Amino acid sequence: MTHHDTYENPLISRYASREMAEIWSSRRKFSTWRRLWVALAEAEASLGLAIDNDQVEALRAHVDDIDFDAARAYERRFRHDVMAHVHTYGDAAPSARSIIHLGATSCYVTDNADLILMRSALAMIRSKLAATIVALGDFAAKYRALPCLGYTHFQPAQLVTVGKRATLWCHELALDYEEVDRRLAGLKFLGVQGTTGTQASFLALFDGDHAKVESLDVAVARAFDFDATYPVAGQTYSRKVDAQVLDALAGVAASAHKFGTDVRLLAHERELEEPFETEQIGSSAMAYKRNPMRAERLCSLARFVAALPTSLSQTAATQWFERTLDDSALRRIVIPQAFLAVDAMLDIWIDIARGLVVHEAVITRHVERELPFMATENILMAATRAGGDRQTLHELIRVHAHAAADRLKAGEPDNDLLGRIERDPAFAGVNLVSVLNPRAFIGRAPEQVDTFLEKVVAPIQARHVNEAVAHRPLDV
Repeated sequence: MTHHDTYENPLISRYASREMAEIWSSRRKFSTWRRLWVALAEAEASLGLAIDNDQVEALRAHVDDIDFDAARAYERRFRHDVMAHVHTYGDAAPSARSIIHLGATSCYVTDNADLILMRSALAMIRSKLAATIVALGDFAAKYRALPCLGYTHFQPAQLVTVGKRATLWCHELALDYEEVDRRLAGLKFLGVQGTTGTQASFLALFDGDHAKVESLDVAVARAFDFDATYPVAGQTYSRKVDAQVLDALAGVAASAHKFGTDVRLLAHERELEEPFETEQIGSSAMAYKRNPMRAERLCSLARFVAALPTSLSQTAATQWFERTLDDSALRRIVIPQAFLAVDAMLDIWIDIARGLVVHEAVITRHVERELPFMATENILMAATRAGGDRQTLHELIRVHAHAAADRLKAGEPDNDLLGRIERDPAFAGVNLVSVLNPRAFIGRAPEQVDTFLEKVVAPIQARHVNEAVAHRPLDV
């Protein structure tokens, strides 16, 4: 059978980057197992066990040349993936066969490898979060002072600016960046714990020497650049760690969905548009369509990720005593797919943010249509200062405003509220031009953008200045 005859995971074939897919590949996983066995043997030898340098070198020489067919054959016989790879590794390095996995249990390789892979994946996600934040920051800076309609309840409200709205998206992502950074910094190593977390097998190997067991744990962790191991463990590290990591990824998904939804709504208003390729087809039937397919895909993947954390929090809640295996199949599926989906989401988000199209004429037209309503309080104040009665003026404005609104609802294209007020002698002393400058209604929005860019975006950008996230062409 070819790959066309069986199901393909679209996260791999369609959405995620090759770099993230490689982190969760079988080759990376099982070569990491072998590196763990090398580190264990090397540390045990340094602490006096009967392991010679030639055996360690034999293991090191075969870290990457994995016979996957042989491993599958062994697993069919033994029904045990770790022992299948122990035997496969032993076949490749027969002189070291007797000391592979010495004193260890399966979770020595499976759990420690998962932590190593999650650390790499979290670092990649953090880098892409930074790139997305910078892209949104650049967009916010460019449009820091462009007035646009603010919406509450998706109804026109007071004016904001296009750039200020972008800082709202960017701020949520900065919060996600902080959380991912915290989870990455807090990730520890399982180390060498044995079958129930007591390290009894290693204590027996070292004839009861507790100091050597502690040194072994430290040495193996340092071999993989971990400063610490979890202070206690059963056979596995606490599955709450997985749940916490997934919660951080789900936070990114929530922010992505908010951004994607806003872009889709603004595309409907024709104020904002995601990039659209020269030959891109929006609809197979409606040739004129320019559907926001990137933002829609972003929302779709975000909902997938948002649904995953529950399964891992439930897994953490239902682990029995020191170990149970009902976590295994679920973790094999959920953890890699969560990272793959978030990786794909961020690639899409970067692509949209770097290519957002702003239709200033449409935005200006929408502002002009609604601004007379928003200016009524200013007009009321100006007319009162000119000597009018505040309550009488308020009632006149209310009547004019409702008449103008009814006219718009009847399909008329322009808002004639200002004309009605201008023709009303009660407002003769008011300079309507002076109270209708849109920039008078945006408050401190431009200055807020500047402060946000300085205090939030710039430090993140400086931290990742040497990391380049390429603009990756996205498949449909």
